[in-house]
Amino acid sequence: MQTADCTAFLANLLVFGRLLRSAGIDVHVGRVLDSVTALPDIDLARRDDVRHTLRALLVHRHEQLPTFDRAFDLFWRADALWEASGRLPRRRDGGNGEREPSTVVNAEERSGLMAVAVDAADGSAPDGREVGLWSDTGGLAHKDFAQFSEEEMALARATLERLVWTPGYRRTRRWVPGRGPRIDLRRAIARSRRTGAEVVSLPRRRRRIHRRGVVLLCDVSGSMERYSRMLLHFAHAMGRRYQPFDAFLFSTDLTRITAQLRTRRVDQAVAAVSSTVAHWSGGTRIGESLREFHQRWGRRVLTRAPVVLLVSDGWDRGEPALLRDEVARLQRSSHRLIWLNPLIGTADYAPLTRGLRAALPYVDDFLPVRTLANIADLAAHLNALDRG
Repeated sequence: MQTADCTAFLANLLVFGRLLRSAGIDVHVGRVLDSVTALPDIDLARRDDVRHTLRALLVHRHEQLPTFDRAFDLFWRADALWEASGRLPRRRDGGNGEREPSTVVNAEERSGLMAVAVDAADGSAPDGREVGLWSDTGGLAHKDFAQFSEEEMALARATLERLVWTPGYRRTRRWVPGRGPRIDLRRAIARSRRTGAEVVSLPRRRRRIHRRGVVLLCDVSGSMERYSRMLLHFAHAMGRRYQPFDAFLFSTDLTRITAQLRTRRVDQAVAAVSSTVAHWSGGTRIGESLREFHQRWGRRVLTRAPVVLLVSDGWDRGEPALLRDEVARLQRSSHRLIWLNPLIGTADYAPLTRGLRAALPYVDDFLPVRTLANIADLAAHLNALDRG
């Protein structure tokens, strides 16, 4: 294997390790380094040798073997490395570089592989070419969350963990030294004592700034069951990448899950949330849940005007007037209120329910959250709020 090919192979090996971690296999950096050391001692052209070597070094629990095999088959298709590096492998019989019939990767699989092969640090492919995180060449970026398989869920989690969230900063009432619009008279007088009461310079001050918080309110009622699992992974990825962040789940009741999402591994976070929330797939009372949120948590999480993400399909069993009043109150307390609806973009959908029609006049943005591309658009939208 040539030097460039080895570099691409090692880069993909590191990405594969991140994919295994996102799938719930605890892969340490030391195990990946052991794999790098061991692979030159085997024939990389023999797929089974590579599989068994990586399995022996990266997997340490018997129940994780099926997960490893599925991830290996999806990521390390016989020419997946070459799809990511832009070259075709040589046939074992010394042919002219044509693919073997059993190693063809279809467009959808290529899209998922290219998304995972993006380097987490700079967003580029292993060979330095820029590759979009949300590939339009396949169906993964625009595939409905409700239709995801287990392998695609693992790819989606790995992709979500690389998103950057920067909703901006807020100015406080406190002033600190810095290049600002006002003169700091106290510091100027204190400095004049060193120069015989003469003011030699005029120090300035500026407002202290803090990162703007994000509050997520997610509907987990029966009508949202198809999307709840993926949205929970989205909440975990966002909470891991951005702080301050608070998350709540609601259907007929409201539960705060901020502490559970702080767990490093997503499978542990999902298990902790599942054991905490007792109202999965129940009815929907959005207005009553928002009222409970304001009464119990409003003064704690809304005092600094965060960005509020309300995730729901809008099917509500409560009174539209109550929902209208609580959404209006939520908008007044937030920097921006964004309603995310997984039904936007589906065939013949229109926000015609009584609750939605009453609440939408008080919503700043009404956006879809049905696909990975939708979440990427949401990240771009939040990152542009300060510029707006």
